[in-house]
Amino acid sequence: MLRREGWKINHKRVYRLYRLEGLQVRMRPRRKKRLSLHRGPAPIPTSNGQRWSMDFVHDQLSNGQAFRILTVIDNWSRQSVLLEVGFRLNGHSVVEALNRVASKERLPLSITMDHGTEFTSRALDEWAWQNKVQLDFTRPGKPTDNGLCESFNGRLRDECLNVNEFQNMAEAKRIIEAWRVDYNEHRPHSSLGNLKPKEFMSLHHNHADSSRIPV
Repeated sequence: MLRREGWKINHKRVYRLYRLEGLQVRMRPRRKKRLSLHRGPAPIPTSNGQRWSMDFVHDQLSNGQAFRILTVIDNWSRQSVLLEVGFRLNGHSVVEALNRVASKERLPLSITMDHGTEFTSRALDEWAWQNKVQLDFTRPGKPTDNGLCESFNGRLRDECLNVNEFQNMAEAKRIIEAWRVDYNEHRPHSSLGNLKPKEFMSLHHNHADSSRIPV
């Protein structure tokens, strides 16, 4: 309409002026919520398979190309369940990665995460509903609600990402997966009585299976 009136203008300028005048009202489509979502500090798990946490970590190759890592940990055993590495990881990528994990082990009752677009996507919402997994979102500005995952991400960065220069994606995947295996099988944790995550899970296997109740 402005162009028909002779104004020399493009959509970027219109959008900027529209925002400055406070006229922008974003219409968000209403989504059907399939789950009752919990927000805030989650109850402490008492056995394996009750609660996982997941988040994203960013890094880059030696040529400056950025990539992302989806980190998933078990809150009870501190086990690193998954480190999914890729250039573009979206909601569908998260679902595909979780499905690969589900083919090898039992899914948790709930997963704690932040409000990233990958985690609030329709794809993950559908997956959670189909697999009866509750999505527990942290409170905005409260990273401590997902403190275990934040702590794990710090170790991943300090001990793996910051000490390696990845030449390509294949090398990054290989080194990061080797670090994950070492973390699970050879790293004692004071919070686990100085046991390794795999050792802790093996020692408490019977208790974990008998006490897996909703949280």
